[in-house]
Amino acid sequence: MGTFRKRMELAARPEGPYRSVLALVDTGSFYTWVPGRILRDLGIAPAKEYRFTMANGEIQERRAAEAVVRLDGEIVHTMCVFGQEGDLTLLGAYTLEGFALAVDPANKKLVPLTELPAATIDEYQEEE
Repeated sequence: MGTFRKRMELAARPEGPYRSVLALVDTGSFYTWVPGRILRDLGIAPAKEYRFTMANGEIQERRAAEAVVRLDGEIVHTMCVFGQEGDLTLLGAYTLEGFALAVDPANKKLVPLTELPAATIDEYQEEE
C-alpha cells in the first residue's frame, strides 16, 4: 500500500483551540500517535498506559488519552498516544473508523465509507 500524509487538527475540546499536525495515514496503527508535547500543550493529560508492538517487533509502553480530532471540518473524539522523541505522527485505524473513512491507496487519499457493517438481530438469536 502506498503511504501518504493527511493534515489533522487536535484539541482538548470541540470548541478548541486546535493545533494542526501532518500525520502519516497508517491503518496498521491502532491508535493515532501525536508528539506528547503537543497534546500536553493543548491541556490533555496522559491517562491509560498501553503496550504496543512497534514496526520493528519491539514492545514499548506509551500513555494515551482522549482528544478531539478534526478532519476536513468533521470532529470526533478519539484516543491519541503520547508519542516520544523518534515516534512518527500517525493517523490510526481507530480514528479513521470514527470518521467512517477508508483508505484509497491507489489515489493516496481518504474516502468516506458509503455503508457501514452491522450485524442483524437474526444472526444472534438462539436456536430453539
